[in-house]
Amino acid sequence: MESLHSKSLTTSSGDGLSTQKYVDVEEVRDGVIVLKNGSLRAVLLVSSINFDLKATEEQDSIVGQYQNFLNSLDFPIQIIISSRKLNINPYLDYLKKKETQLKNDLLILQLVEYQNFIKNLTDVSNIMSKFFYVVVPFYPVESTSSGIFDKLFGATNSKMAVSKRRELFDTYKNQLWQRLDHISAGLSGTGVHVAPLSTEEIIELLYNSYNPSTHNNMIIKDTDKIELR
Repeated sequence: MESLHSKSLTTSSGDGLSTQKYVDVEEVRDGVIVLKNGSLRAVLLVSSINFDLKATEEQDSIVGQYQNFLNSLDFPIQIIISSRKLNINPYLDYLKKKETQLKNDLLILQLVEYQNFIKNLTDVSNIMSKFFYVVVPFYPVESTSSGIFDKLFGATNSKMAVSKRRELFDTYKNQLWQRLDHISAGLSGTGVHVAPLSTEEIIELLYNSYNPSTHNNMIIKDTDKIELR
């Protein structure tokens, strides 16, 4: 299956071509990634569990549920683990704001010392944050002569053509969402939480993936608060 990344993302400076030409994504809409070949992708954010802290019976149950989930799949999926250096600045700003609200000098001193401890710890340690994603594909079955890409992004902009393309996209999206429901049900049996990314969250994920040096962390959802789907 196609991944979210093209094999080549750079061009020589003399060819005058945009690097966008080498990115497989055509657009993102309604929480769906549309690739240039017309196939669709949805992205699920999956929370983590501390497997080592589970009892032996619980571990066996989790492994069994995961095996059942894998055996139930009749389509490919892509599992992505994103590791980023933790950006502690938002937390330090939060502590700084709390400091101004305190009236007790002893509490203020303790909070200042705690801030210094956190800052020094992150400066000397390479603390990483990890996010887990499942990319779910859907390939519309179309003949090469008609072309799914032409149907989704045809040049005709009449009201009827636009309405037809929207109807076609909604049909494929519904079929993709059926796959998401299947994966969510299967993974929830292992004890993890699952939630689909919205359009804005997918764009943030793609931007951070193609620009790893511009952001130290990736905060998309609080996995402890996401609802099971």
